[in-house]
Amino acid sequence: MPNVPGFRGILRDDAAARDVYAEAAGIQRRVPRAVAVPADAADVVALVRWAAETSTPLVPRGSGSSMAGGAIGEGVVVDLSRLRAIGDVDLAARRVRVGPGVVLGALNAELAPRGLRFPVDPSSWSFCTVGGMASTNAAGARTVRVGATRPWVAALDCVFADGSRATVRRGDPPPDVPAVVRFLAIAGELRVAESRRAARHDGVRKESSGYGIAPWARSGDLVDLLVGSEGTLAIFVGLELALQPIPPATASLLAAFPSLEAAVAAATAAREAGASACELLDRTFLDVAAAGPLPVEIPAGTEAVVLAEVEGESAAAATEALAAIARACDDAGATAVRHADDAESQHRLWALRHAASPILAKLDPALKSMQFIEDGAVPPPRLAEYVRGVRAALARQAIRGVIFGHAGDAHVHVNPLVDVRLPDWRARVEALFAEVTALVASLGGTVAGEHGDGRLRAPVLREVWGAEIVDRFARVKRAFDPEGILNPGAKIALAGDERLGAIKYDPTLPPLEPTARAALATIERDRAYSSFRLDLLNG
Repeated sequence: MPNVPGFRGILRDDAAARDVYAEAAGIQRRVPRAVAVPADAADVVALVRWAAETSTPLVPRGSGSSMAGGAIGEGVVVDLSRLRAIGDVDLAARRVRVGPGVVLGALNAELAPRGLRFPVDPSSWSFCTVGGMASTNAAGARTVRVGATRPWVAALDCVFADGSRATVRRGDPPPDVPAVVRFLAIAGELRVAESRRAARHDGVRKESSGYGIAPWARSGDLVDLLVGSEGTLAIFVGLELALQPIPPATASLLAAFPSLEAAVAAATAAREAGASACELLDRTFLDVAAAGPLPVEIPAGTEAVVLAEVEGESAAAATEALAAIARACDDAGATAVRHADDAESQHRLWALRHAASPILAKLDPALKSMQFIEDGAVPPPRLAEYVRGVRAALARQAIRGVIFGHAGDAHVHVNPLVDVRLPDWRARVEALFAEVTALVASLGGTVAGEHGDGRLRAPVLREVWGAEIVDRFARVKRAFDPEGILNPGAKIALAGDERLGAIKYDPTLPPLEPTARAALATIERDRAYSSFRLDLLNG
């Protein structure tokens, strides 16, 4: 074991510990050289200083619910999940300070008695950490109304690549630490480059790819650059978050449509009418869900379903707002519109969003639900074109898929079901990945709406962003981390990185250590990502 001066947490390099951190929620596998579990922020400082002195790469992570491979790597994994303190809530300012390992569901449970919430709501809310959310600029169903994580982060307590620690706060001068000084030395050139061609995809409403150079150039706040950087520019050891009052009332509807175009038109109208959430369930999703009992009846011949929610200051206000969206759905050609005003009926409608999951879990074990084209977002007018393009790409590779997502933001999740018994399964996966990446680029979209680039998408960023902007991202990385200590290979691909890499479902991969394999199976089966992995090794 390496000797890390001043480090008081857990440090292990046995096979079981390394293997249980070799996988996250995504498709990739990378076995680290060791695992470090800091006891506090001072431990992180000690670990980073040691890593800088020994040129040891570090891979920070929270609960490991990452889809894009940003939480796995061959270096030393830094498990920040034990840094989970929740500070006093500032009711007047609507702010709270938290550790990066705080689980979103636990935070909102703490805030609820005070009538407040952290409003960004990924579907992984019950196990994702707020540090991970800030790392990827995570989003969710309600992003259509409240935005992604970035604007809700007021301050970040950072450990930079040389072990310097400083707080970066909105509205305050940048801290005087070497990493920030180096960045400020190139800031003027970056602003000039941004004025010529901004690092953004015009019209795209959700962006988790690349670095937040464009929002930083607009605001001047380094927080906007650091949020979404996936542990490649600094390790977050504390966050100050802005909060929002819990709405007094909500109402929901489900609308069925005979065409994708009609569903997209209704989703656009719902967003413009102020919907707090607006989801799309494609025919591919409905076909799978229909194999089990559906929580609500769907008319025959439905091509897509839109689920929408509104929030209001009263039940009457929510009902009135919902009526406007219902009229828009009727105008768009809905074949059925179902309203839900009370909590029970709303729960029943939204249960359809998860109706495919138990069916997928019961499919042939050789069929693996692989998320590698799961995060594309396009300008809203191109949404129907994108969904049809994904359907066609799946068909060309003879791979069944399930398509759903956040219609209000034109952000689509895709679960291809891959039969790993086929001799050419990997070639089909690679071809599908390449085709959908090209499709996203052709539509002016992003490959990462809310999950980040990680190691999965880093090798294809030039195809989506272009060489000029990816080189701009690389300059930012070099300024903050010139030795490449922090999460190397995430966001900025390393020389020789292959697309997709080792896929954890590959039956030809060497087996993992048995107790680690059992723990990972438990995590995947029970969605137990917030469980401490080293504890799971003990059963």
